[in-house]
Amino acid sequence: MHVPDGFFNAATSISAGVVAAAGVSVCLRGARRELDDRTAPMAGLVAAFIFAVQMLNFPVAAGTSGHLLGGALAAILVGPYTGVLCMAVVLLVQGVFFADGGLTALGINITIMGIVTVVVGWGIFRLVTGLSRGRVAVAAFLAAVVSVPASALAFTLLFWIGGTAPIEVGAVAAAMGGVHVLIGIGEALITAVTVSAVLAVRPDLVYGARGLTRPLVLRGAEGTTTTVGGQEPAAAPGRLKPFLLGGIGLTLVLAGVVSFFASSSPDGLEAVAENKGFLGQATDHLVTWGLADYGEVGGIPVGVAGIIGVGLVLLIAGGVAYAARGRDAAKV
Repeated sequence: MHVPDGFFNAATSISAGVVAAAGVSVCLRGARRELDDRTAPMAGLVAAFIFAVQMLNFPVAAGTSGHLLGGALAAILVGPYTGVLCMAVVLLVQGVFFADGGLTALGINITIMGIVTVVVGWGIFRLVTGLSRGRVAVAAFLAAVVSVPASALAFTLLFWIGGTAPIEVGAVAAAMGGVHVLIGIGEALITAVTVSAVLAVRPDLVYGARGLTRPLVLRGAEGTTTTVGGQEPAAAPGRLKPFLLGGIGLTLVLAGVVSFFASSSPDGLEAVAENKGFLGQATDHLVTWGLADYGEVGGIPVGVAGIIGVGLVLLIAGGVAYAARGRDAAKV
């Protein structure tokens, strides 16, 4: 659903940029309560994983594809404030280096794909876990499936207000909502499977599951036991490394290998824009590097471009997370 340059007038683009900047600023402060030396690397991994999986377009209808947005997943794994930061880094790297989403539309993309998906996804997740305590995977599925059409409808509303072409808002809303419900089902499956997998091996690293899962008992070689999980996860830094390395390895495989098999069909926004007659409003990206279109412009294999992107997101998101972590936590 990456919005290109040209879809929105200057006033709307600037206004969305202000909203996005304010949201990121608030989240930089709020992330101090979610991040410490143990969880900051997890934020970098989550952002890199979302970048990689966003490359994997999957078919949802005849001639239309979709991909993960990732806001609900990020919020559940690392917290809502940190989740917005992860999404902002992913969208920034995609827009600047890969021409995926316009530079003038960066504020639009962060608002609808980052802030809206995180806020809606986290709200649904907390509501469902509050009603059915402990059903984290079910809550993750519902959070993701609702967050995607919510983002699509937010785009429709903004385009109706400040788009560069007139639209029949009802028809576009129905088209965007319909196709993104299908995309949301794919997103929900990815989100539920990912959250369940992390819960199975490191429940203490799932922010949304704190206080909802049974404690994880780690048994040492000398018969000692350590209980982690619950309200205050307490994973030892040394034991975190295998998980992080495994996660990075999986992310590199997705971006470097599986990306070759992604659907080439237009995504939901592009398909709707073409069908409703406003795709022609899109303009060429303001900056084009060799990595643009995930290597197509520079003749770089998509897998190589994906690996480079994973590295960039991992470094930037990890750095932002370390900088944003709480002062007291940084002394741990």
